[in-house]
Order: sequence, then structure tokens, then C-alpha cells
Amino acid sequence: MSALKPAQVFEQRFRVRPEDIDVQNHASNIAYLKWTQDVAVSHWRARATLEQQEDFTWVVIRHEIDYLKPSFLGQELLSRTWIGKASAATCERFTEIWRPSDEQLLAKVRSVWCLLDRQTFRPRRITADLVSRFQ
Repeated sequence: MSALKPAQVFEQRFRVRPEDIDVQNHASNIAYLKWTQDVAVSHWRARATLEQQEDFTWVVIRHEIDYLKPSFLGQELLSRTWIGKASAATCERFTEIWRPSDEQLLAKVRSVWCLLDRQTFRPRRITADLVSRFQ
């Protein structure tokens, strides 16, 4: 699941909240999925043009997550995400979730997203212009 990081890595900091904690007293698997989606959405909003955001939306068709270390209530974490290979209407996205206080990598994620037309919800071809905004 490793991928070389391109020059454009998008980062977002956040804290582990009470609703992220599971019965084992650490952040749940669902929290990691939410954080993965949150940073992807933030990256899209930061890099896509307003016209692109009005015309397109994304859906996840696959997530692969390697959970490496736990995180706990109140810890500050850092999500890093970047785009991998794009083909037709799908695009790879890689995400890492780090704990900056001890420089520990907590999770590695590979996702596959599908670009949809916002009006019809049908898949749309990913253009070179769109890819270039993220790589």
C-alpha cells in the first residue's frame, strides 16, 4: 500500500474527540475512516475550482487501511493526503495519520474514489486539468 509522495501533500491537524473513542478506550476504526474522508474533502475544497466543486462530487468505492498504532482522547493528530494514479473516472488517494508529539505513524490508507457529475450522479472522466490541480 505504499506510494511515493508527490510534491503536493495536503495536511490537516485535528484532535481526538470523545465521540471518536471506542470501548477499548482508543480511537475507533470508524474514526480513522471519518478522518480519512474529512481530509479528502478538505483537500478537494482547497484545490478544486468553484466551478469544479459545483459540477462534480466524489464517492468512495474502496478503502484499505493499515492500523499501526492507537490514538487516544485529546491527542493532536495530523492527516496527510495526496493523489495517486487516476484513470477514467477513478482516482487513488493515499492518506497517513500521524501523531506529531512522538512522530508516530498511526495509520496508512489507500482509497479509490469515483468522480461523479453532481447533477446526474453518473461517473465522469477525470481530466488532465483536474489531476494537475492535485499533483
